[in-house]
Amino acid sequence: MFTARDKSQKGLSGSAAEQMALEFLQARGLTLSARNFRTRRGEIDLIMLDNKVLVFVEVRFRRSAIFGSAEESITAQKCQRLMAAAEAYMQRYKLTEKVRARFDAIAISPEGQRKNSSQSIDGYCVNWIQNILQ
Repeated sequence: MFTARDKSQKGLSGSAAEQMALEFLQARGLTLSARNFRTRRGEIDLIMLDNKVLVFVEVRFRRSAIFGSAEESITAQKCQRLMAAAEAYMQRYKLTEKVRARFDAIAISPEGQRKNSSQSIDGYCVNWIQNILQ
C-alpha cells in the first residue's frame, strides 16, 4: 500500500498519485493491464480490467484548489484525447469487437479541500468516478 514516506517534502508527486490510484483500484478488485499508454492522439494513465470490462483510467491530481478541483480539471478536450488513445489501444491489440470498455477517473486532492470523497488515504481524498464518458 502507498505510504506517507513515498511523498516528497512538497507533497505528492504526479507519479506517486498515479501509484496511489493504481493501489486504490487494485484494492477494489481491478487488475492492471497497462500503464502510461501513449500515442500521438493522447495518453492513458492506467488501463485496468474490472471483471471482463476494460477500464481506461484518467488520474487527476491537485496539490491545491486554487485553480479548481481535480474533478474540474477533467475537460472536454481531455476526454476527447482519452477516447482517441483508448481507440488506438483497442485497435493495436485487436480488442475492438472482443471487450466492453468504460472510462473512469481517479481524482486526488489534499484532505480538507474537499467536502465529499469516497476515501481518505495518507492525507489525500481519493474520488473514483466511474463512467465519465456516458
